[in-house]
Parts: sequence; C-alpha cells; structure tokens
Amino acid sequence: MLHWLAAARAHLIPRATRPGAVLVDLGCGAGLLAPHLADKGYRHIGVDQSPTALRQARAHGVTAVQADVLTTPLTDRCADVVVAGEILEHLPDLPRAVAEACRLLHPGGLLVLDTLADTALCRWLAIEIAERLPGLAPRGVHDPALLVNRRRLLDECARHGVHLEIRGIRPALTDLLAWTARRRSSVRMVPTPTTAVLFQGRGRREE
Repeated sequence: MLHWLAAARAHLIPRATRPGAVLVDLGCGAGLLAPHLADKGYRHIGVDQSPTALRQARAHGVTAVQADVLTTPLTDRCADVVVAGEILEHLPDLPRAVAEACRLLHPGGLLVLDTLADTALCRWLAIEIAERLPGLAPRGVHDPALLVNRRRLLDECARHGVHLEIRGIRPALTDLLAWTARRRSSVRMVPTPTTAVLFQGRGRREE
C-alpha cells in the first residue's frame, strides 16, 4: 500500500519552479516517492533513521540523510517542498514534527503530507482490518495512540504559518478487487468525502 500512497502523494507536488529546487522527504524510507518525482526538477533529499532504507533510497537517486525527522541537521528555510508521507502517525510528538517540517520550508514553500486520523473508524479499518489482510499493512505497525488528531494538526500548521487543506483518500474499489485477485499490480488512491480514516494535506508557508 505504501507504493500506492507514494504515487498519490506525488500528484500533490507540482513541477519545480526554479533551478536547484529542493524537496525534503521526511521519513523517506526506501525512496518510494523518487520514481514519481524524476521529471519534476527537484533535488530530492530523504531523511530517515534506517541505514537499510536509505541505501535503497540512494539507488533511486535520493540524497540520503540519516537522522531523526524531529531534529534534522538541515538548515532553516532550505526546502521548496517538504513531504511527510505516512510518518506523522508513527511519531510521539506531533507539535515538534510539524514545527520541524515548517522550519525547513522557505516562505512560499509547500508542505505535503498524508496520515491516519485519530478516529474510531480509522482504528477499525486501518488497524483491526487492514493489518489482518496480506499485503496491506504489517501487523502491529500502527500504535492507535499516535493516530493524528485533524484539528490539532491544522492548528499546529497554522501556528507555523502553513494553512493546511486536507482531503480524504481511499483505494479505488475496482482496483482493489482486481489487485486482490492478482489482476493488478497497483491500486489508485482516489478522493473521498470523509477525512476520518486516511487523509492528505497540502499547504504553503506564508510569505
């Protein structure tokens, strides 16, 4: 499922508007976002704590930085785009995570994220069900206590000058059925009216 989300995340990222534009990918993992950015003109910097994941990210052309995403060694206002994909729901300190992401953005820079909502519906679908289905999510990967409160996320972003807009997404059902039957290798993520399970966020830092 991480591959599907990386493709959906990339759709929120515009082409670079200047030579040398920098995109910082917090919690980049194995660099799944990189193939979707290859023609968008960014220097792709990935931050992760896993040496194994970073070796794979480098193979995708990512400039790898081994660090905690809450305390990166990168300079203030260094990024045109900061991406936090499927990472916030694994972090114990949401305000600190948001502050660090926003610190890296230069004025006018874009924050892009996706994460899981702190709701009973999300706990049921994303943990109780998804973690029991082969190929969707490893058992025990999510801590229900760390799921993201949407109002708090919006408020924290606003505190740092980023007015985030959020929208729900879900797997396309026809694609998911075909994938389950092994007739598709990937599944499109499509918008949904509710942000109560999985949602994307996008917003620019004030000039």
